[in-house]
Amino acid sequence: MSSSPSETTFANRTMIVSGGSRGIGLAIALGAARRGANVVLLAKTAEPHPKLPGTVHTAVAEVEAAGGKGAAVVGDVRKEEDVARAVDTAVERFGGVDIVVNNASAIATEPTETLPVKKFDLMMDINVRGTFLLTKAALPHLRRSSNPHVLTLAPPTNMNPHWLGAHPSYTLSKYGMTLLSLGWAEEFRAERDGAGIGFSCLWPETYIATSAVTNLADGAALAEASRSPEIMGDAATEILSRPAAEVTGKCYIDSQVLAESGVTDLSRYGGGNNPIRDIFVDETVRA
Repeated sequence: MSSSPSETTFANRTMIVSGGSRGIGLAIALGAARRGANVVLLAKTAEPHPKLPGTVHTAVAEVEAAGGKGAAVVGDVRKEEDVARAVDTAVERFGGVDIVVNNASAIATEPTETLPVKKFDLMMDINVRGTFLLTKAALPHLRRSSNPHVLTLAPPTNMNPHWLGAHPSYTLSKYGMTLLSLGWAEEFRAERDGAGIGFSCLWPETYIATSAVTNLADGAALAEASRSPEIMGDAATEILSRPAAEVTGKCYIDSQVLAESGVTDLSRYGGGNNPIRDIFVDETVRA
């Protein structure tokens, strides 16, 4: 089912991406599609949204235009039955699952006293529960892959009090995703005769010009100082092309991954000379 991890091709490798109809999730899907991957996109956006570009169906069209094969699953990563449909679609259409990308995420950064409980629950349900559900459902199929990966869009666990105090509930939900990934790396390290399943995290060094940024009050100015989602797509495909045992248990920053692979000029991703540093990223971890 999978190609050799030393090859750059993703031909015959099947990826499931949650929340992949736009932004970073779509950029990762397209990065893999350009190398020939099969991509199953699980997202709620079946119809165009007035403030958000694209649907899960237009995203699949982009995947196929990029050179991959795609399948759309309209569903909610919080619902076990929808997640099961996404995994079943990957198995039925493409023969298995090689890669899971836990991309779907909710963000709310209001202070604790003003954060609605509904938003707290939403972050925990999408970020933590959704990551758990999709990974759990894919595990039996990942075991049969020759280079299985689960990539989670979550930050390194930076215990700097600034980030802990800035938005405790959001921080809890994102670090929850990270801790699941690190825990699974150990839980499944002995799988496949010791080759393991690759559980890793990826986080952007800077703001990324997605709808979440452009829809803010000063979105146009913020987008100018943000890098394009393609930097995350390129970093993700670099991680996912490596052997599972090499990346498991690691948390990566996009610019550092690219620097490791010899890409040091990041100007093509935009953001200007001083792009906005993303949350959870201290100056000391800059590439």
